[in-house]
Amino acid sequence: SKNRYLAKVAKMLIAHQDGLLAYVKHRVTNAAAESLNSMIQEIKTIDRGFRRFANFRIAILFFLGKLDLNP
Repeated sequence: SKNRYLAKVAKMLIAHQDGLLAYVKHRVTNAAAESLNSMIQEIKTIDRGFRRFANFRIAILFFLGKLDLNP
């Protein structure tokens, strides 16, 4: 094709063909994992760093664990 933009899109579709066909077949994405990662990154940004990984882990479990803190 003489249209370079159309050729670029065609090459991109060919390069991602396996992933596209897998989505059409299974209808599964990694959106939930990306959302969870985004929330964890927000916790890390708000708290401006942790001295130990254990403290970071506790913060993740506290904010994302959906714990019922009422007795």
